[in-house]
Amino acid sequence: MLEKVNNTLPILLKWFFICVLIGFFSGSASAFFLVSLEWVTQIRVQNSWIIWLLPIGGLGIGLGYHYYGTTVVKGNNLLLEEYDQPQRVIPLKMAPFVLLGTLITHLFGGSAGREGTAVQMGGAIADQFKVIFNLDNYERRTLIIMGISAGFASIFGTPMAGAIFAIEVLYCSKINFKSVILSFVVAFIAHFTVEFWAVKHTHYNIPEVPVWNGSILLWCLLASVLFGLAAMTFSRTTHFWGRLFSKNISYPPLRPVIGGAILALAIYFLEVQKFVGLGVPVIVDAFTNPSENYDFLLKILFTGFTLGCGFKGGEVTPLFFVGATLGSAMSLFIPLPIALLAGMGFVAVFSGATHTPIACTAMGIELFGLESAFYIALACGIAYLASGSVGIYSSQNSKGTKYHLYQRFKRKNLKDF
Repeated sequence: MLEKVNNTLPILLKWFFICVLIGFFSGSASAFFLVSLEWVTQIRVQNSWIIWLLPIGGLGIGLGYHYYGTTVVKGNNLLLEEYDQPQRVIPLKMAPFVLLGTLITHLFGGSAGREGTAVQMGGAIADQFKVIFNLDNYERRTLIIMGISAGFASIFGTPMAGAIFAIEVLYCSKINFKSVILSFVVAFIAHFTVEFWAVKHTHYNIPEVPVWNGSILLWCLLASVLFGLAAMTFSRTTHFWGRLFSKNISYPPLRPVIGGAILALAIYFLEVQKFVGLGVPVIVDAFTNPSENYDFLLKILFTGFTLGCGFKGGEVTPLFFVGATLGSAMSLFIPLPIALLAGMGFVAVFSGATHTPIACTAMGIELFGLESAFYIALACGIAYLASGSVGIYSSQNSKGTKYHLYQRFKRKNLKDF
C-alpha cells in the first residue's frame, strides 16, 4: 500500500503543478486580453471614423495568417482536430496571432466575440507542456481539455461552465475521469488568476422568477424552440459567408479587405454601430428594456459576415447578444419577465450553436443564480435539440445524444415510408 502511495503522489503533484501553470498563464493571458479589448473598444467608440480602416486591418490579419500563420489559421477547429486525432503540438504562435487579430477586428469595428480567442490562447499554452513534461498523446488530450477549460472559465468568470464546456464540446464519452477532475481544477485556477489581476467581468441579473404552471411551461417551450432556430441560423450563416468568400476570392488576404470595405460602408450608411464589437451594452439593456425585433437578426448577419470574410474573434458573446435580444423582444408577446426571457436566450442560443447544453445550464446558474435553474436548463435542452446538427465548430464531433435521436428518427421514418 505504501509503495502504491509513493508511486501515485509524484503523478498527482506533477498534474497539480501543470494545472497551476496552465491556469496561471491562461488566466493571465485572458486578463491581458480583457483589458486590451476594453482599451481598443473605447478607442473605437470615441473615434467613429476608425471604421474606414477596417479594410486595412483586414489586410493585416489576412497577410499575417497567410504568410506566417497557416498552421494556426483553423483556430478552435484545430484544437478539436488535435484532440480527436493528435498529430503535432499546436504552435504557441496561435496565442499572439489570435490575440492581435481579435484586437484589430474590434478596434476597427468588426462584429465578433472573445471566447474563441481565450480558448485558442489557453489551448496553445497548455499544449506546450506536452514537450516540457514529455507526455504521450493520450495525456496530451488532457492538456487540450485543460487549455480549453482555462480559457473559457477565465474569459467569462464562470469556472464551472468552463470546466464542463471543455469536456462537453469534445464529446464526453472519449474523456476519462482524470481529465474531468483536472478540467475543474484548472478552470478555477484560471478564474482566480483573472481575479488576482483585478479584472472585472460583466454581471447580469434576473430579479423575478415566476412559479411554474402549465401555461408557463408551454410558453417556455415555444421560446426555447425559437432560441434553437436562432442558433441554427447563426451557425449556418457563419458557414455560408465563409464558403462564399473562399469560393469567390482565391487569395485569402484579399477576403477581409473586401469584407472590411463592405462592413465599413454598411456600418456608416445604415447607422448600425450597436452591432459592431461585442455589443455588451446592448446585452445588458436587453434585460430591462425590450429589444427591437430585428436586433438579433442583424447581429447574426454582421457577425457571420465579419468572421466569414476572415476577421478574428469568437462567436459566443455574439451568441449571447442574439439570445438576449431575441428573448427581450419576445417579452412583448410572451407573458414572462423580460429578464428571465433574456437570460434564457442568453445561454440557450449558445447551447444550440455549440452542442453544449450541460455547460450552458451551468453557466446560466453561475451568472443568474439557482432560482432560475429550471428555466435555464429547459431552454438549453430544448434549444440544443431544435438547433439541428450543424454548429459553429465545423470540426466538432457531434455524435452525442442529439445525433442518436436524429438517427433513430430517420430510421423510423424510412421504415414507415
